[in-house]
Amino acid sequence: MERKKITLPLTRELARTLHAGDQVLLTGTIYTSRDAGHKRMCEALAKGEKIPFDPTDATIYYVGPTPAKPGAVIGSAGPTTSGRMDAYAPTMMSVGARGMIGKGARLPEVVDAMKKYDGVYFGAIGGAGALLAKCIKKAELIAYEDLGAEALRKLYVEGKPSLGVFFTNITGAANVPAGIFGGGRSLKKKKE
Repeated sequence: MERKKITLPLTRELARTLHAGDQVLLTGTIYTSRDAGHKRMCEALAKGEKIPFDPTDATIYYVGPTPAKPGAVIGSAGPTTSGRMDAYAPTMMSVGARGMIGKGARLPEVVDAMKKYDGVYFGAIGGAGALLAKCIKKAELIAYEDLGAEALRKLYVEGKPSLGVFFTNITGAANVPAGIFGGGRSLKKKKE
């Protein structure tokens, strides 16, 4: 299968050209965040405050990289489990973020938000953090330094490999591979 070369930012029009199962190489600016960073950003948005970067057409990599060795741009940068961000992903997409990179299944509520906002979920291979770090050419800490590895970073990547797990198609209908939802989890609280 031929790999699609994608230059970021991930516009709505570009997102609509992708399909589940596409192998892509990403080049451009992406942001890093995990659950603690997402929680802070969503709390800021709920208060009407701005977040540390412009989310319009942004791609967020769910990663907490290890410290860089001397002379390296970044340490190992493998994906974290995307489900940790499921409570926050719909809000992030509602303010313009379009791409997400991580591993694992997503909740139906996240898939619904992807349909609504033309979101894209790229799968990255767990256990390949050192290899994925080689695609990162620049790394800049931009916010939440107190979160350590979970601080927000702005990365410039070249040829970062990803697999299209979920994309919206040109009509906005979902193209979801079997088994993507993961065990019937839900964002809704259980009734007691």
